[in-house]
Amino acid sequence: MAAARLDLTLLRAFLAIAQTGSFTRAGELLLCSQSAVSLQLRRLEQSLGQKLFRRNVRAVTLTPAGERLLPYAERMLALHDEALASFGEAMLDGRVRLGTPEDFATAHLPRALAGFAEAHPRVQLEVTCDLTLNLLDLFRAGKLDIALAKREPAALLDGQQVWSEPLVWAARDEGLFRENGRMPLVVSPEPCVYRKRAFDTLSRAQRQARAAYVCGSLAGSLAAVRAGLGVAVLPRDLVPEDLAKDAGTLMPALSDTEIVLMTAADAGLPARRLAQHIAQALEEERAQRP
Repeated sequence: MAAARLDLTLLRAFLAIAQTGSFTRAGELLLCSQSAVSLQLRRLEQSLGQKLFRRNVRAVTLTPAGERLLPYAERMLALHDEALASFGEAMLDGRVRLGTPEDFATAHLPRALAGFAEAHPRVQLEVTCDLTLNLLDLFRAGKLDIALAKREPAALLDGQQVWSEPLVWAARDEGLFRENGRMPLVVSPEPCVYRKRAFDTLSRAQRQARAAYVCGSLAGSLAAVRAGLGVAVLPRDLVPEDLAKDAGTLMPALSDTEIVLMTAADAGLPARRLAQHIAQALEEERAQRP
């Protein structure tokens, strides 16, 4: 039975899978999770009453029904995007709820957000700065449209990786790196990815540690480090020139930090445009790094 209507969002997921040959890469292209792409395809297949892809461990290929749908999907989405562009996206309006770690927002987002606000003055931005695990809870509860989150190297966290940077140890002077007793740490409150990274890394190196100063803000943590209260784990680019830093010489080496961008499956056009804008701005920034 023919479907009553074709949802353009579902068609866009179908087209992304067809173009990339992968649910994971389709999710990265659409700035959403692999599970969201799978759900959208399943809804489209139910609507049409046809299987559109053959899936196995090696490849994703179109079925005859999928091959028949493909040219229609390409034409419909091209016409939709052309019509939208003809009205100018400066007319976008609505509210976008963005969640981000405070340190990442401070270092990398001001210019990107300012550029988006200038291009789309009618879009209201609500930015929440918090610890990654708290942001993930908000995102999964539907309280954020977009979330930037720190990811452990082995973590199975869906999203598009938009940033990677070495982590280093920061201290007032190198003498703290040579501490023989329990290493005093300047950390954020639990749950915090960098706090866990610091304790786990020292534990693997059979070095004891203690939380000497707990602070939720980047400015407060840097002040504590400058006062000699302890050692902090920070992205390399966030360590001020007046502080000592170590990348695996006196202290055990840390794995790089990764930032992933996640967009809610039901996010509206303003949120999707902001996600694309952030990803592009960060890619340009990475390209300019020495």
